[in-house]
Amino acid sequence: MNHSVNTKTNPLRSAISAEAILDHLVTATMVLDDDLEVVFVNSAAESLLHCSAAQIRGTPLNHVLLSAEALQTNLRKALREYQPFTARETILQLPDNVQEEVDLSVSILENGQYLVLEMYPTTRLTRINQSNASSDRQTTTRGLIRGLAHEVKNPLGGIRGAAQLLERALPSEALTEYTGVIIAEADRLKDLVDRMLGPNHQPTYEQVYLPEICEHVIALAASEFTGQIEWIRDYDPSLPDIEADRDQIVQSILNVVRNACEALSNTTAPKITLQTRISRQFTIGKIRHRQVMCINIIDNGPGIDPRDLERIFYPMISGRSNGSGLGLSITQNIISEHHGVIQVNSAFGHTVFSIFLPFEQPSAGGSLQERT
Repeated sequence: MNHSVNTKTNPLRSAISAEAILDHLVTATMVLDDDLEVVFVNSAAESLLHCSAAQIRGTPLNHVLLSAEALQTNLRKALREYQPFTARETILQLPDNVQEEVDLSVSILENGQYLVLEMYPTTRLTRINQSNASSDRQTTTRGLIRGLAHEVKNPLGGIRGAAQLLERALPSEALTEYTGVIIAEADRLKDLVDRMLGPNHQPTYEQVYLPEICEHVIALAASEFTGQIEWIRDYDPSLPDIEADRDQIVQSILNVVRNACEALSNTTAPKITLQTRISRQFTIGKIRHRQVMCINIIDNGPGIDPRDLERIFYPMISGRSNGSGLGLSITQNIISEHHGVIQVNSAFGHTVFSIFLPFEQPSAGGSLQERT
């Protein structure tokens, strides 16, 4: 009995390349040749290293990761001895003055011709956990504020109405000065409560171009703060539009920029940078997005007190004596309504607020998970 050998090519193998498989992995993966030059990086590695594959392909590793002499020594040793290794809590120094802590696993391919670096960012996992905890706290706080607002606004309306009736009944206009104070203060408190609640309507989504929004924010802030602030624009012109409520996104970015302007009041040569980028393989809440839009607002001010970083988005928390403490809380509410997240990293001379937004919203049809 003859058994013919099936030599037909596996259609799955021919349809899916090794690069395509690597590119869809959640793990940040980089392939180096035996000269320690970059051969390939997947989307997760692009996000981790803050650069595109086209930018770093063929680039020596020490141009991608700064101060990586110890890592390069270990990689060359692994090539010589054909010995894979794992390094825990390795600090990667990136060219844009950012550090990432990763667990690093190194494998060797093709008889020592290639190295595969798998990088598991522990910093990012920490950020995801912090972001989820912050979102839970925000939801709880918002519920408390809404309940408090209801309890405050009802008696305020009664106080204001009674003051108006009293004003009409007073025999002398000189006495109405006191009722005027009552009415004005009741209005001020009502306005404060409304601001604490944030926007009172659901976002109206449309296609918006973020560089245009950033330019509008710069124009508004420059007219409000007339100091010698240097405005630096760092937009990626290739980025597509996103679905968002234009007015709300303007308000959210403007709140952050206003805070930056106020923080720079005593800074020599103050600078604010507005930057747009794509972040890949990014997790918001419990959804992993293949790509999200990132807006960075960077200033060279004195930084934020580390004790305030955990509570900076709480309402009524302000680092200034004359601040309302509502701007960043409102910004966080708006970004949450857009299914995004806002993060902050701060050190002396370098504070970065990063707003991450999905390109499409679920109201446009389907779920975010289906679209990313």
